[in-house]
Amino acid sequence: RLGLERADTAEKALSVIVDLLEKYGQGGNCMESSMAFTYHNSFLIADRKEAWVLETSGKYWAAEKIEGGIRNISNQLSITTKIDREHPELKEYAKSNGWWDGEKEFDFAATYSYVNTARMTTSGGRYCEGYKLLNKHKGSITSEIMMEILRDKESGINMEGGFMTTGSMVSVLPQQPNLPCIHFFTGTPDPAR
Repeated sequence: RLGLERADTAEKALSVIVDLLEKYGQGGNCMESSMAFTYHNSFLIADRKEAWVLETSGKYWAAEKIEGGIRNISNQLSITTKIDREHPELKEYAKSNGWWDGEKEFDFAATYSYVNTARMTTSGGRYCEGYKLLNKHKGSITSEIMMEILRDKESGINMEGGFMTTGSMVSVLPQQPNLPCIHFFTGTPDPAR
């Protein structure tokens, strides 16, 4: 929200977020219950001309500029070796912890989450299922199709049970500056309603 308030481009919003992250860190409980549950955050940041994925681990972060095609985020790190901006100590911190030897190609998701990045788009998790649904409609994604994808319960994108999806947003950002941007938000906690 502060990125939206303080920046007029996606890249400037990225800078706002990482500056705040480096200054204040992240944390806080993800649930209103007494159970303590925290995790690091990922962001899709877009304007009319460009889009970025920002993923974090503590105060460390990596950002990937999206050049085209489809891209999604979920409850795991997904930036691998295409890193366009990064925390200045990202690689050194990984080396000092023994997570990366400094020799092989640096893979953010594999290094900071111990994920087998070769399996990310083939496993059965939310990230994979979201990727499959987006890829199915690649080249013809409309706001209606995005709403269908965000309502999908079978894939786990629209979660039920102990952890519930609490809202969804779909934005249409035409590249032509004379056309309005349109934003759709859910009015209930369940995007299927």
